[in-house]
Amino acid sequence: MATATETNLANLKSAVTGLDQISENEKTGFINLVSRYLSGEAQHVEWSKIQTPTDEVVVPYDTLAPTPAGSSDIKNLLDKLVVLKLNGGLGTTMGCTGPKSVIEVRDGLTFLDLIVVQIENLNSKYGSNVPLLLMNSFNTHDDTQKIIEKYQNHNIEIHTFNQSQYPRLVVDDFSPLPSKGNTGKDGWYPPGHGDVFPSLSNSGKLDALLSQGKEYVFVANSDNLGAIVDLKILNHLIEHKNEYCMEVTPKTLADVKGGTLISYEGRVQLLEIAQVPDEHVGEFKSIEKFKIFNTNNLWVNLKAIKRLVEADALKMEIIPNPKEVDGVKVLQLETAAGAAIRFFDKAIGINVPRSRFLPVKATSDLLLVQSDLYTLEDGSVIRNTARANPENPSIELGPEFKKVSNFLSRFKSIPSIVELDSLKVAGDVSFGASVILKGKVSIVAKSDVKLEIPDGAVIENKEINGPEDL
Repeated sequence: MATATETNLANLKSAVTGLDQISENEKTGFINLVSRYLSGEAQHVEWSKIQTPTDEVVVPYDTLAPTPAGSSDIKNLLDKLVVLKLNGGLGTTMGCTGPKSVIEVRDGLTFLDLIVVQIENLNSKYGSNVPLLLMNSFNTHDDTQKIIEKYQNHNIEIHTFNQSQYPRLVVDDFSPLPSKGNTGKDGWYPPGHGDVFPSLSNSGKLDALLSQGKEYVFVANSDNLGAIVDLKILNHLIEHKNEYCMEVTPKTLADVKGGTLISYEGRVQLLEIAQVPDEHVGEFKSIEKFKIFNTNNLWVNLKAIKRLVEADALKMEIIPNPKEVDGVKVLQLETAAGAAIRFFDKAIGINVPRSRFLPVKATSDLLLVQSDLYTLEDGSVIRNTARANPENPSIELGPEFKKVSNFLSRFKSIPSIVELDSLKVAGDVSFGASVILKGKVSIVAKSDVKLEIPDGAVIENKEINGPEDL
């Protein structure tokens, strides 16, 4: 007699067969993912077996050999490289519609503009041909296709492909939501960036790149402004024949989400908080034992991707993501690209400077990168050497600043924050031009109070709740 699991899976397979919006590859990938989830397959980590990686496994950045000096050597390196940006996310958390990569970051330039300028500069300077690949989702595909038309005359090849489109699972009976009549976008989801490897292969892009002599792909989130091409890292990987490299960086107490690298049973692997037994969560969050975390800047050998995808060997940990659509409880099963590290040979981490991790997840991050704390150079965001403190100021903005449009409307110009330690702003607050903030500043307007910081104000180590405090 069939078990409930077997019945659920048989019914699901039958329902998925009838979904004509997705390809056979997507149907197969989805069923495989659900089968693994229903089988209870989980990678349990035995806490006592976890070891701190050595410097051979997580290589300190400052021990990397210098990049070859000759232009022809650099061109040879770059001609082996492809840059792939994960471009499936929408800017909804910051109140924007469309791909997050088209939010203006600085000087009227978007994330995508900056990425294009960076790669175009390398191609022009060294006569190389580093292409840019954008992995879109069904949410961002149409908009991105229109946006990239403006780069047609630039010195860069831009290719796009879509990551998989999977149906959301109805929790009650494990049926696909689209087969219940919800055939709009809400019925579907992109299954996390772990899908980058099969999608690159299924799209035909992987074989095309290999035929052009490309060897490595540098994968990064499109909103990480620190994720620029690093020739020292590329050179190291080619010399040492590493199939996979994850950039990690020293962890702060705020860095929980990215996971950390550990040595486990002779291999390097990613340890995420979801895998940590409850009694060890506090230890995991501490920065004493687990000193590094994953930036999601990944360098991966293209031949190794082809080998592992064709062998169906990339069985990354499944991340269940519960959601609700029109009152119906649904489940998204996702995977993360960083978790693939344990399947590759000679996989390493490189402990990079914090400057290579500069994500913009909220308007508080936007304030940092738009301020005088950074300047733009060849499309790269460079930190101001005038700031003595190696840490960035902590910034906490109230809900009035959450959407980009509201955020921008509250600043005549972004304040100077080179000497700022922390900033808290909440309530109906707006800033005039050329404001300077120093030390610890808290500006929290009392309810029903409109608080305007005047042009040219210098605020240092001060708490402001009303006009009388200015």
